[in-house]
Amino acid sequence: MRPPARRGLRLALPALLALFTCSLAFALVSEDTKKEVKQSKNLEKSHISKKTDIDLKEIVFVIQSQSNSFHAKKAEQLKKSILKQAADLTQELPRVLLLHQLAQQEGAWTILPLLPHFSVTYSRNSSWIFFCDEETRIQMPQLLETLRSYDPSKEWFLGKALHDEESTIIHHYAFSENPTVFKYPDFAAGWALSMPLVNKLTKRLKSEPLKSDFTIDLKHEIALYVWDGGRGPALTPVPEFCTDGGDASCATTFRALLPLCGNPVKKEDIFVAVKTCKKFHGDRIPIVKQTWAGQAGRIEYYSDSEDSSIPTVDLGVPNTERGHCGKTFAILERFLNHSLDGVAWLVIVDDDTLISISRLQRLLSCYDASEPLVLGERYGYGLGTGGYSYVTGGGGMVFSREAIRRLLASKCRCYRNDAPDDMVLGMCFSGLGIPVTHSPLFHQARPVDYPQDYLSHQVPISFHKHWNIDPVRVYFTWLAPREQGGAGQETPKGGREEL
Repeated sequence: MRPPARRGLRLALPALLALFTCSLAFALVSEDTKKEVKQSKNLEKSHISKKTDIDLKEIVFVIQSQSNSFHAKKAEQLKKSILKQAADLTQELPRVLLLHQLAQQEGAWTILPLLPHFSVTYSRNSSWIFFCDEETRIQMPQLLETLRSYDPSKEWFLGKALHDEESTIIHHYAFSENPTVFKYPDFAAGWALSMPLVNKLTKRLKSEPLKSDFTIDLKHEIALYVWDGGRGPALTPVPEFCTDGGDASCATTFRALLPLCGNPVKKEDIFVAVKTCKKFHGDRIPIVKQTWAGQAGRIEYYSDSEDSSIPTVDLGVPNTERGHCGKTFAILERFLNHSLDGVAWLVIVDDDTLISISRLQRLLSCYDASEPLVLGERYGYGLGTGGYSYVTGGGGMVFSREAIRRLLASKCRCYRNDAPDDMVLGMCFSGLGIPVTHSPLFHQARPVDYPQDYLSHQVPISFHKHWNIDPVRVYFTWLAPREQGGAGQETPKGGREEL
């Protein structure tokens, strides 16, 4: 199977159609959404005085877990916490599911393909499906109290509301006339679907198979699917679903910490490959050197032209306007076969990627380099029809040596030099049975492309693109360590975690 020669962040034909549809619907969306939110608030008020009597056994908890050993362990810890709290409340234990164990299909992490399973298995005896991140912390009495405020016989889509502050490429510039009008859930705070809504979505999935080519920002795309152009419910904001944990009424909070498992990986154990070309030697490479390059213990710049002042390495692969698959595979071959035997990790970035190597050192301490690991921001292609996941290249792609060894031992290669490298790699690793490990700390776009409320509980590792921003200022605001004059935060509030 060959991926199309296009990138997830470009307006492919399906995205253009979606954008056209959003534009046509915009005249109705604002009023429809306001009306639905008003109705939701009125319904909520009516139920607060007459709460429903649900028990924990009527809630199915789904932890959005991953198969990598570090993430699976974190999810198991959360599962134990949920079950212990339930036992302490002397209630019948609820069902707690780990997403990565539910199905072997590639697209299970996108949630929607699993809704028919939830409908068939749990609709008779359950009222809610509650989803949460592996780092979400749940206060069970408050969660029960919160969910009892909503009539479970109705269609509810609950969560902590995020909205775009300006139209953004990662959402295909949806709702460009007023980006704040459309709300979508912050997964870190947890989110919930009532069973009647799960059943309704299941019927729709059976009659209308998923059509989207790309999965880019899952939380936004799920909200769009549920809303269905105004035919389904808008997200109901739930103030008790929290990420900051500053309020005693919070049913959920989020552990906004940069993981550290023992000592950080030594910078000499991380090889950084910067993809560039001659036309960017004079503007992008100086920014790399002015910002993050000094943190790297081992770094090389790969270009279509040798330049001793940088210096660059010419891999003998002609530059292409897009894709760069030939160049990326040449980097992988060079890493594995040329005098870098002792280096455990390879990071491939673009010349307009901004990255914190010191934070990456901490994060990688939680992964086993002897395992085949592919790490970064996860996107998907064709997951509704048997496609694959991939790490989007702009935010940085991290590979363990073992992952590269297995890849190059296979016959999977670029079908053209200008094929999209990240997508070809995703297809190859999928065929090898090596899953992508997702980290939301890598970012394919600029800080302005994400809600500030979303970034406020992150310790970002990377951003991408210099377009319409001052990249040096972005680096020192978001990524620079203290000794370099930056905020140097290991957590949003300067805390520390050891795992």
